[in-house]
Amino acid sequence: MIVQDEMKGGVKLPELVEALGLAVVNKGEDYEEALVGIKDVNRPGLQLVGFFDYFDDRRLQVIGMAETKMMESMTAEQRMESFTKLFAYKIPALVVSRDLDIYPECLTMARKCQRTLLHTADTTVDFTTKVIDYLTEKTAPTITRHGGLLDIYGEGVLITGDSGVGKSETAIELIKRGHRLVADDAVDIRRVSNQLIGKAPELIRHYIELRGIGVIDVQQLFGMSAVMLEAQIDLVIMLEKWREDKFYDRFGLDEETVNILGIELPILTIPVQPGRNLAAIVEVAAMNNRHKKYGFNAAKKLAEEIERHVQGG
Repeated sequence: MIVQDEMKGGVKLPELVEALGLAVVNKGEDYEEALVGIKDVNRPGLQLVGFFDYFDDRRLQVIGMAETKMMESMTAEQRMESFTKLFAYKIPALVVSRDLDIYPECLTMARKCQRTLLHTADTTVDFTTKVIDYLTEKTAPTITRHGGLLDIYGEGVLITGDSGVGKSETAIELIKRGHRLVADDAVDIRRVSNQLIGKAPELIRHYIELRGIGVIDVQQLFGMSAVMLEAQIDLVIMLEKWREDKFYDRFGLDEETVNILGIELPILTIPVQPGRNLAAIVEVAAMNNRHKKYGFNAAKKLAEEIERHVQGG
């Protein structure tokens, strides 16, 4: 397993500006290196009237209609003082939303203090939502796991196992059955809230390596309906060569889990031997996992019926 360090420090400001389509009114002295590392924004209404207790200067600062209207009651000198105090802190940037006019005092002090000033046509709420969503995705803890990820009946199934056990061959058969490939050989996994989202590294996206044939492009061979960019991971299936000395659960009451980035996922170990239709087994496993999430567990139901029969007999 290859583990990547969680992004530290945050997202570089120019990257965020480009991703969200922000207009740069003034570039601060640290524009190229500035990081936005807090997954939230601050509306500096309190700071503009001089209250800086509990002020986190690592957050993006956003001025909307409320702050703009509040400053209308100020004199030019008061606004100058307010922005002087705000820009004394090394904030990543100040964003003016809703295409509102920027007060001259704001622009003057941004230039004097060499702070970044940005503009957006989005409403404050829309912009805040976009920033939080973007930063949540970009700063999410990530790892890379060896294996394949497919969407099977709406269930994201991560197929793992030793090299040569048949993961890619199983994936091809599942694709031929109408399911969709997310990644093969390596899966980048990130934790977003309480979910695990998997996708393929960009370099090998939509490719599968088949021993004896070579590399194939699934999107080109099977069409766009056969691939997905990313999927939530709901189930882990480990393929392993059949071992005569190992007991394999035939009833399904023992539910095992695996911890990935702090989230517990159900895991099934499927033995591989000649004659077993792995694609069909994985397909049924995905459907059964979906049924369990909706409250139906066939193994428990059968066990309960057997117990009632024994007690009744």
